[in-house]
Amino acid sequence: MIYDSVIVGAGPAGLCAALYLARAEKRVLLIEKAAFGGQITFSPKIENYPGIPAASGNEIADILLSQVMELGVEIEVDEVVSVEEGEDKKRVVTAGGVFEAYSVILATGAHHRLLGLEGEDALIGEGISFCAVCDGAFYKGKDVIVIGGGNSAKQEAILLAKLCKKVTVLQNLPYLTGEKKLSDELLALDNVEVVYSATVTAYLGDGEFRGVKASVAGEERAFYGDACFLAIGLAPNLQTFDRLVALDPWGYAEADETCETKTAGIFVAGDCRRKRIRQISTATADGVNAAMGVISYLDSIGV
Repeated sequence: MIYDSVIVGAGPAGLCAALYLARAEKRVLLIEKAAFGGQITFSPKIENYPGIPAASGNEIADILLSQVMELGVEIEVDEVVSVEEGEDKKRVVTAGGVFEAYSVILATGAHHRLLGLEGEDALIGEGISFCAVCDGAFYKGKDVIVIGGGNSAKQEAILLAKLCKKVTVLQNLPYLTGEKKLSDELLALDNVEVVYSATVTAYLGDGEFRGVKASVAGEERAFYGDACFLAIGLAPNLQTFDRLVALDPWGYAEADETCETKTAGIFVAGDCRRKRIRQISTATADGVNAAMGVISYLDSIGV
């Protein structure tokens, strides 16, 4: 069977693209190697997605998945290892098989960089967060820790300072990086403490987040708090497809709002695309644009 489109990744971008393509009566295969919903599954409560006052990331993912399955989208739980170009179609190679399609949407997302410390995975969503916009309100009036010192970390800390009693920023360098304006804004806040040359070495708490241990200029110190926001960067999941997609210096796909790549019939959508804002709503918007691009492409080749 030849699919009209194979979508790689079932986060909000991939699910939304599948929804639009299925409604256009296209034959769609959606491949996901891990959790349906992608990064949103790490959020215990989401209150900024239009039309849904409050829900967990898993609940929103379940709704989106149910929608596409009811429309007949085929689902494969597998890992895509390569996408190969043919004369008139693409070959999507997974760990378990090969699928042919006239078009491919890469909605592989990006993963948050972790510290790689013991017990870290179990604390994600249970004291460790990556998004102050999403989760900051849960810690109103409490003490929190932000790890990082670039623009993302500073933006997270500034937002958290409006909600939390105290924000401690741990930066592994002896200075903040990124925009000076953000640094000045952050350092002017009375309830923010920035600790420089701080390398986090462990999480505190027996299965429950209580704080972190860090080496500060060679001295071991403990920093206590109710939550920790990791802001040490993102890594897009596109390395496998760099022959087909132009990547910027940070590994994100170079594609505008049309989501078209340099390779005919291959589109990108969601957090793996170079963009300024990465939220559920911007990911779903990418899914729509990519799906519409696929429909136009299929029309152009007479499918």
